[in-house]
Amino acid sequence: MPRSLRNLLLGLLWGLVVGYVVYSAARVRTHRRELVVQRLEIEIADSSSRGQLVTAAGVRQWLARSGMKTVGTAAREVDVQAIEALILGNGFVADATVSIDYGGTLRIALRQRRPVVRLLFDGYNAYATDDGYLFAAPPSSALYVPVMTGSYAPPAPPAHTGSAADYIAARIAESERRIAEIEREKYPLYRAERENDENIKALRRMRIKKRLLERRENFERRVKELREKKAQLRRRYRYTARVLQERIDKISARQAAEREKQKKLRKSYEDFLKLLNFVVLVEEDDFWRSEIVQIVVAKGPGGAPEIELVPRTGSHTVIFGSPDDAEGKFAKLLKFYRRGLRNIGWETYRTIDVRYKEQVVCTK
Repeated sequence: MPRSLRNLLLGLLWGLVVGYVVYSAARVRTHRRELVVQRLEIEIADSSSRGQLVTAAGVRQWLARSGMKTVGTAAREVDVQAIEALILGNGFVADATVSIDYGGTLRIALRQRRPVVRLLFDGYNAYATDDGYLFAAPPSSALYVPVMTGSYAPPAPPAHTGSAADYIAARIAESERRIAEIEREKYPLYRAERENDENIKALRRMRIKKRLLERRENFERRVKELREKKAQLRRRYRYTARVLQERIDKISARQAAEREKQKKLRKSYEDFLKLLNFVVLVEEDDFWRSEIVQIVVAKGPGGAPEIELVPRTGSHTVIFGSPDDAEGKFAKLLKFYRRGLRNIGWETYRTIDVRYKEQVVCTK
């Protein structure tokens, strides 16, 4: 085949490809302009096997209350990013994806978080995941997870939604900024301290020379005056140095107080994670997951939380069997309790409430 004919055919082929691409793009743009959302499909990947925190009906209610355009609206007018932001605004939603397919279906796929415990402390009604993510309990939500009550306060405030680690990190960053601001208060004092040191050095260099043909009595008088002046200046400079150091020490004490607050913040977060780890440990055992219904957490004398487990009580005779069997299970629970606290790093613990044994025995 001649080269010119081959080049012509290749050119025609590439022209057809480019034409098809341009035509297809134009058709897609035209279709997008004319596309109308026909239906709404919601898919929930439920990561919790113990109930749902979000339902398809709930998502539809969110969209209806927000006034966002969905079904019956031109696809180009539907703000998928705003819909994603609306859904992700609920703390119990881990991630969400919103898209419109070629057929006009608005698809919403989301995944909810998996809480391990419900926090019902003073002012708190929230769920917590095993990695320390907190979110407010949705209205009428009831998941089969342990309930934690008592006088203990989590490291994040009741209104916080998000990771407790991020909250603590933000508070520590604020504390570091305050420490830096306090440090700047020392700068004028440092300058005054340097000036005072220079004055002390100049004082040490002060000398007096005998003048030519000066009488001895006059020279000794001038020496005495210089000594008195140097003694007076030395006392003044020492007093100034002491005052400056006291002011610097007071500022340093404020910085030390901020660092102590940081230590307490880190300690509170570590204790909170240990509590969550203990809950996970209880949940991993089938027997104790069904046995323990409440975890009471109080603040101990040293500031560390103290745990009291509340098992099922009352007339559950069929579960516990004979009094001897109940005592054996109580001993097993106590052993499990101590082992669990050692596993999460707590060296001290308090004996479980003996009402467990007494109430079970009394049911016979």
